[in-house]
Amino acid sequence: MPRKNSDGSHRSRVLILVDESNVGSSVRTAGRGLDWIKLRDFLAGPVTGRDLIEMVVYAGLPPATPTWQEERDKKNKFVHWLRSNGFLVVTKDGSPAEEGHYKANVDVMMAIDALELSIEMRPDLVILVTGDADFAYLVIKLRRHGIRVEVASVAANLGNILRTAANEVIDLAPLFQTFELTLQDSVTVTRPRTPQQSRRRPRFRGPPAKN
Repeated sequence: MPRKNSDGSHRSRVLILVDESNVGSSVRTAGRGLDWIKLRDFLAGPVTGRDLIEMVVYAGLPPATPTWQEERDKKNKFVHWLRSNGFLVVTKDGSPAEEGHYKANVDVMMAIDALELSIEMRPDLVILVTGDADFAYLVIKLRRHGIRVEVASVAANLGNILRTAANEVIDLAPLFQTFELTLQDSVTVTRPRTPQQSRRRPRFRGPPAKN
């Protein structure tokens, strides 16, 4: 049965799905490191009056090739950190793209899961953490099933079609400003190191700990 808030109103059951590459790009543009715990608490923490069912993170992995092995190991450590802190993580192996980059599009996986999980879990609210306009039709499909849909993104990175499809838009820009400043994201790197650079193995840095 749905739980109630102190004022007698029902607490919404929330399912959150995150496009890790999209939100990671947005927060790096702001010159910050992504604090996953703060993000989760902001969207469905104890003070929001919502009950979190699951927060599912969709992440692309660097290709399983010797050239990308070091970056793949770092990304797997990040995935392990997420899972150890209660996040449900879905990964997809990337494939080489133009020189020094790789692609791992998780949009289809995320859209299929959003529909299936919503039917199975029956949340009151689905929050999509992405600004990709390709998800607009998914938002409409979920709303047709009677599910409220909110989109969490930065205004500058939010497609207009997605903005108008959602019940509500959550602006993440103010939250990002509370995250730790960083010169470079040490988790998701899309350029393999040269042999000379590989000798200096940077220490993996997960999201900053809560105070």
